[in-house]
Amino acid sequence: MEIRTAEQLMLKLLKEASEEGLISSSQMVKGFARLTESLDDLALDIPSAKTLFQALVPKAISEGWLDASFLKSSSEDRQVLAEDKRLRQYKGEVVTIIHEYFLSDDIPELIRSLEDLGMPEFNPIFLKKLITLAMDRKNREKEMASVLLSALHIEIFSTEDIVNGFVMLLESAEDTALDILDASNELALFLARAVIDDVLAPLNLEEISSKLPPNCSGGETVYMARSLIAARHAGERILRCWGGGTGWAVEDAKDKILKLLEEYESGGVVSEACQCIRDLGMPFFNHEVVKKALVMAMEKKNDRMLDLLQECFNEGLITINQMTKGFTRIKDGLDDLALDIPNAKEKFSFYAEYACKKGWLQASFGSYVADASSTPAAAT
Repeated sequence: MEIRTAEQLMLKLLKEASEEGLISSSQMVKGFARLTESLDDLALDIPSAKTLFQALVPKAISEGWLDASFLKSSSEDRQVLAEDKRLRQYKGEVVTIIHEYFLSDDIPELIRSLEDLGMPEFNPIFLKKLITLAMDRKNREKEMASVLLSALHIEIFSTEDIVNGFVMLLESAEDTALDILDASNELALFLARAVIDDVLAPLNLEEISSKLPPNCSGGETVYMARSLIAARHAGERILRCWGGGTGWAVEDAKDKILKLLEEYESGGVVSEACQCIRDLGMPFFNHEVVKKALVMAMEKKNDRMLDLLQECFNEGLITINQMTKGFTRIKDGLDDLALDIPNAKEKFSFYAEYACKKGWLQASFGSYVADASSTPAAAT
C-alpha cells in the first residue's frame, strides 16, 4: 500500500508462501484480519488504504491463497469492533458525567445526561464505573455514589442492572485492590448500603453470589456485606458509614416533609407547599412526599392532599416513577396501616383509582384497584 510499485511483488510472495505451506490458511486469514483492524489508522498515512484493501481481498480469494471464510469472519469482526468502539465511547462519556456529578451534586442533570446517551444496555457498566471512581475518592463522593444509586434505581435502572453491575465489580475486585487497598471492605459497604436503601433486597445478595465464578474473592465481600446488615443497629450505622452526608439529610428531609404536609393540611397554600418540596432539593426522594401525603389523607380524612399531589405532577415536581414508588410503599404496608385506620384499604383503592384516571400513576395499578374493590363484594 505504501509503495505501489512493490504491490505485484508482495502479492506474488504471499501467494507462493501459501502454495508452499510456509504460511498456513489460518495464519493468512489472521494477518488479513489484523490489517482490517488497523485500516482506520493506516488511512491517516495512506488515504487510499481502505480502497486498496477492498480490491485486494477478492483477488487473493480468487487466486486461492486467502480462504473465502475471511469475508464472513471479517464481517463478524467488524461488528465486534463496532461494539467495542461504542463501549469505549460510552465509558469515556460516563467518566465525564460522573466527574461532573461529583462536582455539582446534581442528580436530575446526571439522569438527563444518561438518557441522552441512550445506551441502557450499558447500565451495569455505569454502576461499576461510578463505584470504582467513588472508592478512589473521599467519603463525600462515596456517599454521593450511594445516594445516586437510589435515584437511578427509582428512575431508570432495573434491579437486574444493579445486580449485574455489582457482579462485574466483584469479578474484578482483585484487580481493583491493586489500586485501592481497602477495596473489599468498601465494596461490602456499598452492597450493604444498597440493601439498606432498598436498592437491593437481601435475596439479591444470594443472586449476586451465584453469578460469581468459583473461587472468586468477591464471594467473601458478599458474605461481609451480609454480616454488616445482620449486625445490631445496622441500618443507622450503614447509613452513616461515610460520616453522615446524605444519610443525615434523608432523616432531616423526612421531618421537613411531615411539617410541610401538616401546614398544607391545616389550610396552607398549594403553591407554597410545592415550593417547600422543591427547596428540599431531593427529587429522588419525592416518593416519601407521596407516601406521607396519602397516609395523612387517610388519618385526617382530608382528600385535599390529592390536590397537592395533582399540582406536584402538573408542575413536573413529582414524576410518575416517584408517584408509583410512593403508592407501592403504601400498598405494601396496607395490612399494618389498617390496624390504625380501619378503612385504609378502601381509601387506598379510591386514591389509586383517582390517580390512574388523572394520569399521574402508572396504569399497572389498575389491576390492583380492581382486585381491591372486588374483594368486599365477594365477601358479602
